[in-house]
This record gives sequence, C-alpha cells and structure tokens, in this order.
Amino acid sequence: MKIIDLHCDTVMRLAAGEHLDGLTGSHVSLQGLAAGETMAQCFAIFVPTHGVADTPEKLAAARAYFDTAYEAYLRELALCRDALAPALTAADILQNQRAGKVSAILTVEDGVTLAGQLENVDEYYKKGVRMVALTWNWENSLGHPQNRDPALHALGLKPFGLECVRRMNELGIAVDVSHLSEGGFWDVARCSKKPFLASHSCCRALCDISRNLTDRQIRAVADSGGVVGLNYCNAFLHPTSPLFRDDFTAISELLRHLRHLVNLAGAEGVALGSDYDGIESELEWGGCAGQQRFVEAIVRQFGADTAEKITHKNALRALGDIWGG
Repeated sequence: MKIIDLHCDTVMRLAAGEHLDGLTGSHVSLQGLAAGETMAQCFAIFVPTHGVADTPEKLAAARAYFDTAYEAYLRELALCRDALAPALTAADILQNQRAGKVSAILTVEDGVTLAGQLENVDEYYKKGVRMVALTWNWENSLGHPQNRDPALHALGLKPFGLECVRRMNELGIAVDVSHLSEGGFWDVARCSKKPFLASHSCCRALCDISRNLTDRQIRAVADSGGVVGLNYCNAFLHPTSPLFRDDFTAISELLRHLRHLVNLAGAEGVALGSDYDGIESELEWGGCAGQQRFVEAIVRQFGADTAEKITHKNALRALGDIWGG
C-alpha cells in the first residue's frame, strides 16, 4: 500500500554531505523509499536556530544553513532523478507514480528565514517549498512555539505571522501547525481560508505534553479539511512509565493514537508524518524500508479502505486542496 509521509528530517544528513542513494544509519534512503512503497516523501529543511532569532548574526546563520540545505536537496534530486522527482502539485505526485518514481515534496520546519519580509514567502514558493511549519521550538518573526508554561503556550501569532498565513493561502503553500503554540494554532484556524495541517503530531489526551494536540485542536484541523500526520517519536506516544521503553516506538502505541485520531477527526482527517531522521526512537519496523509492516497493522485495525485513506489518500486530497491546480 502506497505511503505519503508528511515529514522527515533527512535533509540534515544531505546538508552534511551525505547522499540519499545508499544512505546508511538513517530511517530514510533512496532504496528504503522504494522498498517501503513510498509514494511521496516530504523533505523538510529544518533550520536549527536553537534560540530566538533576534540578532542579525543568528538570522544570518539561519539563512546560510537554509541555503546549504536547499542546495543539497537540489543536488540529490539531480543525482537520484531516475528514481526520485520533485512534486509541486497533486498531479505531479500521480504523474511521478505512473513513471515509477517517488515524489519529493520540499517543506520548511521553522519559518525563521522569512525574517519579517513577506516577499520571502514568495521566494519559498519559487524554490518549490509547498509546506511551512511556522515555528520550531523557538520564537521567530511569525509567532511562538509550544511551551510547557501555559501562559507562553497561549501566545499567538504576530502580525507578520498572520500576513504569512494569508499569503501562503494565496500562493498554495500548506500551513503546518506542528510545533506552534496553542494560541498560534487558533490564530491559524481563524485566519486560514484553506485547509491547514499538523504534519507530525500526536494526541495530548494520550500523552500530556505541549507538543501534542488537544482533542479540540484535532477536530479543528479536520474541520478545516486538513489532516493530522501521526508522529512516530516514542516521547510523544506515551507518558514516561516503567511499562514502556523510552527509546522504542511500538506499533501498538501508534495504533492507539491512530484510533484516537480517527475517532475525533474521522477517517478523512488522519495521515502519517513519521519524523524519520528527526527522532532517535528505535522503530519496531526499522525505518522506511520496513514500513509496510506498520501498514499491515493499520489494515488489520481499520480495514483496507480506511488504511488507504490514512496512508496516502487523505494527504493527497488535502495537499491538492491547498496547492490548487
């Protein structure tokens, strides 16, 4: 069964000079994508500011890293062109599938390099970016990230963040609320005229951390026409307990969150957002090459029709609605 995965951090490996073809010690490789029946993989340029980008030096460093990662992504598209092709539209994903190729979708995790300039959103679009997580774990010019402090978690988008949501809607860039504060989430829900996504998140009702979504948030994503992509990070799946290994992600735990998501969002509001190569969890199936083992468990739990929606159909529909064309 085909898979559309809404988030991985493998570009960090590429930016360090490694190559997707034959990549080892990672969740994702060119060979693994094919073996795991990946239809489309979202490749995030994660910009590791590790602090509020409130100085010219920090912003310059963020821009320099973005440029390095972007060039590495383009390099790998060229090197892997026989098996991997970029997708800018939903039609591209289907065309690439017919050609026997995996689609690569470029995304950004942390809009820090937008730097308060709306023309930079247009520049993202020209570069092929089709999804942007507004924040990572630090404040930027758009807004504030999730936080264990309820007062900080309630902080919303800044005026520039609201402008960016509107411009992303106009261009056809998906707004990603994973990592965003809850206040920012509700600003997106009020402001966005198109569906929005949580590319890699889990359920706070089952694991009470600020990084996860409340039941009300999950319903709001689905009500917008968007999807919640299930994150495979063990730390987001269960509370710390002697009953669980803190470094292991079990299929049974993922199914527990999927059941909760389906109950709240319906069969049409759920997708997969692995966070491959951005998490340190040992996965029960290893990595993308073995992910059909997880898919088989989804089929047993929900049946083939719903499993197809979760694994790829919902993501394809939501992205198409956002991107247009």
